[in-house]
Parts: sequence; C-alpha cells; structure tokens
Amino acid sequence: MYKRSLQVPVALCRKILLWIIWFLNGQGAVYAQNDASPGYTLACYYFPNYHIDKRNEAYHGKNWTEWELLKAARPRFAGHDQPKKPLWGYEDEADPEVMKKKIDVAASFGIDVFIYDWYYYDDGLFLQQGLEEGFMKAANNRRVKFALMWANHDWTDLFPKRIAAPYKVMYKGNITPATWEVMTDYIIDHYFKHPSYWQINGAPYFSVYELDKLIQCFGSLQATEKALRAFRKKTIRAGFKDLHLNIVKPVSPEAIEGLGFNSFTSYAWIHHIALNGFPEVAYEQARKDYFSYADKAVATFPVPYFPNVSMGWDASPRCDPDSTFKNRGYPCTPVITGNTPQAYRKALEQAKVFVNAHPRTKRIITLNSWNEWTEGSYLEPDVTHKMKYLEAVKNVFGGKDE
Repeated sequence: MYKRSLQVPVALCRKILLWIIWFLNGQGAVYAQNDASPGYTLACYYFPNYHIDKRNEAYHGKNWTEWELLKAARPRFAGHDQPKKPLWGYEDEADPEVMKKKIDVAASFGIDVFIYDWYYYDDGLFLQQGLEEGFMKAANNRRVKFALMWANHDWTDLFPKRIAAPYKVMYKGNITPATWEVMTDYIIDHYFKHPSYWQINGAPYFSVYELDKLIQCFGSLQATEKALRAFRKKTIRAGFKDLHLNIVKPVSPEAIEGLGFNSFTSYAWIHHIALNGFPEVAYEQARKDYFSYADKAVATFPVPYFPNVSMGWDASPRCDPDSTFKNRGYPCTPVITGNTPQAYRKALEQAKVFVNAHPRTKRIITLNSWNEWTEGSYLEPDVTHKMKYLEAVKNVFGGKDE
C-alpha cells in the first residue's frame, strides 16, 4: 500500500513540472488566482462617480451622481447615439449587492481586475465609497481583483462644462509631501493588505495617472525618486515582495526609468492619437493610429508597456447641453463612431497578438473601461447592445464560470 501510494503517473508529473516552470517564470504569480481570462490578465478601469458623495452633494445638490449627466445627454449631430441607457438602470455602485452583480458578470466574461480611478487630495479621500462600501464589502469580491490608479489630476467642474465659464479647479492634484506620507500609509493598510488586491509577482500594483503632477508634489526628479523609493520600502516592510509602480501619462523614457517605475500603460486611446475630424472619427482609424503608437512605445520606453483597448469615446454628455456642439477641447471633442461590438472585438484580437509578440507585457492588457458612461467607453451592458461588448471580450480571451 505504501509503495503503491508513491507511484505517480508520468503524464501527471510532466504537467506538474510544466506548471512549476510556468509559475517560476513569473506568469503564475500574475494568473494563478482568480484568472478569468486564462493566460492573460484583463485589467479594466473603473470610474466611481455613480454613488452619492458628500463633496458632490455640497456642490451639485442632494443625491447628485454623474448619472444626472447621462440622463440629460442628447444627440449633438445627425446619427449621434445619445443618450446612452444602462440596461441595469441607474444603480448605486456603493451598494454591495449592486457590486456583487457587477463582479459576477465581469468575472464570467473574462475581466480579471478592476483598476479603480482613485482620488486623494490634501484634504483627504474623494469618491472612495464605490470601492470601500461597494466592492470591498461585496460577498464575492475574490472573483475579481482590484487595484488603484491614483487619479492625481486637478478635479475641475466638468459636470457639465459650461462653455462660457472658465475651467474651475476644485481640488488640486499635486499634494504636499506630508499628505503623500499619510496617503501611502493608508493605501498599504487599507488596500494592499486586502486579499483581493492585485499583485504582479508578489508586488501590489499601484498606478499614477500624471507624472508631471507627481513631480510637482516634491519639486524635483530627485525628491520624487526618493519619495517613491520610500513608498517601495514601506510596502516591503509591510510584508510584500516589492511594489509594482505603473505610470499612465509619462514625461519621458528617461524620467520613468530614473524614478523606478516598473511599467507604463494607457487610460484611453485618445491620449495618444489625434482625432482628426469633427464631429466624428471612425473607430477603425482610431484603432490603427493607437496600435501604431503602441508599437513605438514598446520600442522607445525601457519598461514594459501594457497595451490598452478602448471601447469608444464620446464625452459630449459632459458638455453644456444648451450650447452649440463645437470642437472646443475636452470634453467637447470629436466623437469616435463605428465602435460596434464587432469592431471592438477586432481591437481585442489585435491586442492579443500584440502581447503575444511582446513577452515583457506579461500578457497584461488594460481596458477602457467598465463604466465611463459620460465618456462613451463602457463595458457594462446598455439597452442597445446588451452584453455584446462583454461577449466580445469572452470570445477573444475566454471567461470563468462560478
């Protein structure tokens, strides 16, 4: 009996050995747990302005959320598809039961991670309830990982943007060094230690939106590098192997390498391509222009570039609906049209080919986005297309049953 129990089939041994090799090569640490899209990591941005927040109420009125802009949206040119209508209605993302449904659907259709747009200013948190009250209290939050992208841009009044009024900066993105220390302690204690926080090779993923604003916090590249190095050390002291620092809008290849960033990615295609045409630009052209940029990014930057797939672009709901729709700069910009589920699937397939050709990407792809409803880039089901965009994700990358 004892001898027979040690006999393991050769085929099984081979599978175990291959799995160990795969894990030690760094892939397993990324994909071993809760992999909804086998062999790839799909990290989908999540914009949490669809719940009641005290700052928004103080400025916009009681119970205001960004759903109000979506409800007020209207077509701005012939054939313009507005207003968008969510299939699930105008839900409260800070409700754990609402978020439970989102998590189940996301995982089932292949989404591995929600990267939350996360806001922290000198006077503290903003829009955190969608994550802390919704996602983190959802009973099934282990089905999808989460991570933070510190959205360290200035918060301006774009809800909607009044054409005749100047940009009003409500909260400044460049915080003080003292706030940075408090903020990074909070991140480590409240998020990194959560069992669902996304790690790459044992290092929690933390993304910064604007490098310029980050440098402004400390006054120089040298001081910024020191602050990031201290954040990394604090993370390691907290019991993690390392810290994975990601940047979204870099300044230069030299800057991100010198500051110790581990990777960079994109939030949306429109950050890298010219929308030449008004009021609309074809999705097919945007796709070609973006992947031309991605090829250059891989060749230019010294750290891995995680490619992005944007579902679309239409920020017109953030423009004053009572003003003439003109190309005035964000948010009154050209609209990307022709972004059908079939066209989106083609972009996903191209991203898959891209990461397969560039092993340094670890087959990580960012998606814009789960719910940027007022920027016209969302995977949540709408009344027109139902689950078609999510089905495109699943058809290309696979999904995960309960």
